[in-house]
Amino acid sequence: MQLYERGHKFSKITHDSQCTQYLGSLEGKEWLLAVAPSSEKDYPDITWLKSFRIPSNCFVDEEIGTWHAGPYFYHEFVNFYNLELSDTNIIEHFTYGLENYR
Repeated sequence: MQLYERGHKFSKITHDSQCTQYLGSLEGKEWLLAVAPSSEKDYPDITWLKSFRIPSNCFVDEEIGTWHAGPYFYHEFVNFYNLELSDTNIIEHFTYGLENYR
């Protein structure tokens, strides 16, 4: 998938409840990712939220249920490998607006 400059700020976080997602960039471009552990609630525990600078030579394994925001970057564009189920974003992709955090 090809994404265009996304900066580093985010207001939403997502999780996939039925599949693991693998994500990695191509062409030597690093990127940013924020994650929080899976929870039994319909929102993340942001006290566990951590952000990471992902080197260009790494793939990230987002386990089932992991809350994630990203990828974010300042490059004009980045090409990514994004391995997940073909219909993940249709049938089980849950997004939570952090402005609603409890």
